[in-house]
Amino acid sequence: MRFANPWWFLLLVPVIGLGVLFWFRTRKPGGLRFPQLAGINKILPQKIVGSNEMLYGMVAAGMVLMTVAMARPQFGTTTEQISGKGVDVVVCLDTSGSMQSVDFKPQNRLGAAKEVAKIFIENRKRDRLGLVVFGGVAMTICPLTTDKRALLNLIDQVAIDMTGVDGTAVGMALATAAERLRESKAASKIIILLTDGRNNMGAIDPVTAAKAAAALGVKVYAIGAGSPQGGMMPVKDSFGRVRYQRVRNDLDETTLRKIAAATGGIYFRAKDQKGLESIFEKINRMEISDYKIVEFTNYRDVYFWWLALGLMLIGSAFVLQHTVFRQIP
Repeated sequence: MRFANPWWFLLLVPVIGLGVLFWFRTRKPGGLRFPQLAGINKILPQKIVGSNEMLYGMVAAGMVLMTVAMARPQFGTTTEQISGKGVDVVVCLDTSGSMQSVDFKPQNRLGAAKEVAKIFIENRKRDRLGLVVFGGVAMTICPLTTDKRALLNLIDQVAIDMTGVDGTAVGMALATAAERLRESKAASKIIILLTDGRNNMGAIDPVTAAKAAAALGVKVYAIGAGSPQGGMMPVKDSFGRVRYQRVRNDLDETTLRKIAAATGGIYFRAKDQKGLESIFEKINRMEISDYKIVEFTNYRDVYFWWLALGLMLIGSAFVLQHTVFRQIP
């Protein structure tokens, strides 16, 4: 709460002075001094003890409340206006069969990537983010949005081989993600590409797609996932039983480095979940949103309630003085 005209509080000085004067006046003993009328108190109403003090208190409180009303108390509702350009991010996740390898314990590579990506998204408070998944083809699961809850729900639904075509189309994934950023006016446009394989599907070469993305002002942070020893991947035998067998890494780090270099980005290698978490934290720190928040406050006057209460107290004191507390001097 604030007061629009606080100088009215100066009135409290004479109000307090008048109050003190009134107090001393009401404390003077009254009544008739003639002895022949000494029995008059037997037929007249008796003065209620403390009535003067009570009336004084009501009048004083009323005047104080009316002074507060003249100072115009106001309550405000604050709103934010956000200005500046942030960061537009498209997270691009590999959902090929090899991403179910369980070297990112206690879960597979895709599960670890989803978990870390969700934390990254939650930390990007005001940025727009989108999601592309790819296997043998690439699919936009979510265009750029500020609706973090919807995006997080969609990431939960990402699954192995959800594109319906097995393989690793890195070039197509980059082209699809870059298309999502084509019309972006953000200060920084980035793709976070996470894969554990090499490009073996699609009509677009990954480095060519990276150069096209760079022409749009898009930066690519490429992440290669997988331990150097390879991972244990679940496979079904002829009886439908699931067993695990070790598969070697087929990660094309040379191409991923070229992709990052072509766009001014960085290539990272994630060998386990902790390493993946550290990489996303680094990207989060490097891509800072430059937002300015300006606060506006809309004030509304509430003096009426103070004025009404003050008048009520003074009016009640006047009525009581001439009814319940009435006395003969």
